[in-house]
Amino acid sequence: MKKRVILWFRRDLRLADNPALRAALDGDFDSVVPVYIQAPDELGDWAPGGAQRVWLDDSLRALSNALEALGSRLVIRRGPSIDALDTLIEESGATAVYWNRLYDPLTIERDKAVKQHLDEQDIETASFRANLLYEPWTVETKQGQPYKVFTPFWKAVSGRGHDAPLAEPERMPEVWSRIGTLSVDDLALGPTLNWDKSIRETWTPGEDGAHDRLERFLDAALNGYDDDRDRPSVAGTSYLSPHLHWGEISPRQVLHRLDEWLDDHGGRNVREHADSFSSEIGWREFAHHVLYHFPDTPTRPLDPRFEDFPWSGDEDGLACWQQGQTGIPMVDAGMRELWATGYMHNRLRMTVASFLTKNLRVAWQHGERWFWDTLVDADLANNTLGWQWAAGCGADAAPFFRIFNPARQGERFDADGDYVRRWVPELAKLDAKHIHRPWAAPASALKSAGITLGTTYPEPIVDLKASRREALDAFEKIKN
Repeated sequence: MKKRVILWFRRDLRLADNPALRAALDGDFDSVVPVYIQAPDELGDWAPGGAQRVWLDDSLRALSNALEALGSRLVIRRGPSIDALDTLIEESGATAVYWNRLYDPLTIERDKAVKQHLDEQDIETASFRANLLYEPWTVETKQGQPYKVFTPFWKAVSGRGHDAPLAEPERMPEVWSRIGTLSVDDLALGPTLNWDKSIRETWTPGEDGAHDRLERFLDAALNGYDDDRDRPSVAGTSYLSPHLHWGEISPRQVLHRLDEWLDDHGGRNVREHADSFSSEIGWREFAHHVLYHFPDTPTRPLDPRFEDFPWSGDEDGLACWQQGQTGIPMVDAGMRELWATGYMHNRLRMTVASFLTKNLRVAWQHGERWFWDTLVDADLANNTLGWQWAAGCGADAAPFFRIFNPARQGERFDADGDYVRRWVPELAKLDAKHIHRPWAAPASALKSAGITLGTTYPEPIVDLKASRREALDAFEKIKN
């Protein structure tokens, strides 16, 4: 009797360095049935947002094409996951289901239920580490506790090293023709209104797109990474975050390729840049570590004092922030880049998050939710860690008194104003001296640039100095 195994794809949309796929191919099976199951209800409030769905639409098409090139095909079903797997087991005669592990709370809960159900049906199950270098339960302090600070966490794990990535299979078994499938179109992942064109023009989802992006970064940007990664007007970062989120490339592949590249190109200075880049992979690991050990943090602050923080509830300010109409150029540029491309430079993520949570004193959960819906790389672990860091209430959080001045951020990291001019074209003709503080520009400079504050570009919706003081006063109320 032929033995078949179901390979359950989730956020591991690649064929190379896919441990569940490799185990399925190396096992005692005659056939492998790859399946993707659409089951957003199982993820509750954290089902993929609009920008993520656009990405997933293209990524599934890329995976389907890659499987077909190897002689296989992608079977697509709708959830619930247990029902979909039961049906596919009956249709295929599969005796096993393999998958790669994920670490967000609702997925862990779902996967435990799936495993228990399949075990009761005498279906073999196996799961594998594919999306992290170090699983959260394998890392702890000397006191046996999870880490809450990045530096000692990364110091503890970065010396462990990592195995070489698994190769992509050369061929895969044909999937039985009688096994039906939905098409990617049937999942209706794209938007009903045509707002996604610029996202699709900006990105190339899929495994090939991920590796192309990595190679471009290594060849064009790594050697200046420490200097350029904070400058949003230049392509100084890797832009790998959405590819990592969807598992189109693994962190092990990234670091392994980095090591190979350094062997061919690396001098001392380049290696220093490479160490800085590697630490960003470390931050991703740390984010998943924190989320696993503190699963309530997507909605509740890690620092319990912030349960009583006097947030302003400024709905008008939140709306202006979302629309990039705050009158603060660096904030508006970041928010408009986000809306247009599904992405925002990390320097801007910190800047706009500080502005929302401290200058406007809008609760961080509102910003977290907006990012979730608009970022192509929205990842629950990274998103939660970043917003709690900015608000001062999470792991390794910025001290509450560290409040980014967005005008100074612009003057420091966008000194020529190129980034603001690109995303806030109303200010394009304003000179670099005043572009980050148009409210302080002399009337003559505004007139020559064709700017009328309050008409062609908003007046600031908040006074930066006064709102900073109010934020510090609010913190004093919960400090002890």
